[in-house]
Amino acid sequence: MNLPNNHPADSLGFLKAQIANLESLAKVEHARLVAMGAGAHEGNTFRATVSVAERESVDWRAICEKLAPSRQLVTAHTSAKEITTVRVVARTGALLAVA
Repeated sequence: MNLPNNHPADSLGFLKAQIANLESLAKVEHARLVAMGAGAHEGNTFRATVSVAERESVDWRAICEKLAPSRQLVTAHTSAKEITTVRVVARTGALLAVA
């Protein structure tokens, strides 16, 4: 989506602000569905299914501390890759009004 006459930084910033608002609303609706309990819940357009399950996870940090691997072993199993990050923040003194 290109917003006319806007710098890409402004467009991205406005979009991220709108996304944050939508994510906040989505969290509320998510909580409402969870409160309805497990099962399928029919709306007019969508069906939501709430499932409850147990998930197991491995505490790799605790395992690592217990086994005390050498720096050489950690280095041998470490990989690196280039990543690109774009960070958008409001300019100091800028008035933000997201409709």
